[in-house]
Order: sequence, then C-alpha cells, then structure tokens
Amino acid sequence: MNGWLGLFLLILACLGLLWAFRVRHSMLQLAGAALLFGAAGYAALGSPQVPSSPRSAEQRTPPIPLTNLRHAFYGNFGPTEHWLLISESLARRGKTEEAAGVLQSAVREHPGDPALWVGLGNALADHANTITPASELAFRRANELAPGYPAPRFFYGLALARSGDSKDAVAIWREILAEAPADASWRPFVEDAVAALDRPQQKPQAATGS
Repeated sequence: MNGWLGLFLLILACLGLLWAFRVRHSMLQLAGAALLFGAAGYAALGSPQVPSSPRSAEQRTPPIPLTNLRHAFYGNFGPTEHWLLISESLARRGKTEEAAGVLQSAVREHPGDPALWVGLGNALADHANTITPASELAFRRANELAPGYPAPRFFYGLALARSGDSKDAVAIWREILAEAPADASWRPFVEDAVAALDRPQQKPQAATGS
C-alpha cells in the first residue's frame, strides 16, 4: 500500500469515527479541515508517494480498522456484531490469520448474513495484504445475499484500491453513487473515497530553454 492510500484510509476511518459519535455539520467540517491540514503537512514534509518497504509478519503494521465504515453501512448493533468485533480486535493486534479464522467460523454458523461475508472479505484481504480469490468470493457471496445493497460493492472496491487497483475501485464507487439516494447516510463516505482516488494525473511540463 502506498503512502497516499494509507493516508486516505486513515482520514476516512477518522471521519467514520466522528460520524459514529454523531458529529455533524460545522463541527464535522472543522474536524475534516483539521485532518486535511495535517495531510497537507505530511505531503509537504513526508514522502507519501513512496511505497512501504517489505516487512516480515512480526514487523507488519496492523490493518487500518474498518469498523466505523462498516457501521456506516450496517449500523452498530447487528445480530452477528460480536463476531465482527472479535475479528477486528484481532486484526488491530496484527493477528490477521486469526481474524480471518473467526469469520470463517462465523459464516459457517450464519451463512445467510451478508455483513459477515463482507467482514470475511476484508479480513482475508488484510491477511494477504492484497485482494485474493477467496476474498473476492466472500464479497461476491455478500452481494448475492443482499442484491442492490451497496456495502459489499463498496468494500470490494476498497479492497481493490488497497491492492493498487484504484481505477476499478473508483468505477465501482461511481456506480454506487449513481444508484444511491441523495440522503443516504453512507453516501459521503463513498463520495470522499472517489474524490481521494479519482485525481487526474498531472502531466510533466515540457522543459523550456533559457
């Protein structure tokens, strides 16, 4: 994952946390401005365009938590929420294999729960540090169980983006926005995701003679 994408996901997670705590309107705008100011400082002083160096399993940074984004789509209190919280807690401690294992057990016990399948898709992608056929299958199953609901496609797009496929991710998110009600509570997160990744490439300026 390159620095820009990691920075975007961190900002998105922070905004999701603020939204979960019902921060709205001017306060949310102020918080967003503060986050963007910090991002601008990082862009000026850091090197976000440089990919992370390879690390061993012991050195790997735990995955960016997706709990708040998941709550934006599915709410905070579902019948299988405890499975997801256990898995996400393990992932935050870097135990990505155990996190995926928890949700593999969960979908065997509750095979008709789309939120669990989305969680499994996220967990498998986190463990592999990229999207895999197994994680794609989990997202596809979630989509089959909840046809037309945007969450499986959104998180599938996020897994693509985290794997370096920003173009396909943005295309999926644009489809979601085209179908979404204007007042959908999760719509701002999809719009922010598109805005963060759908920046036109700047063409290098031709050198001018003296």
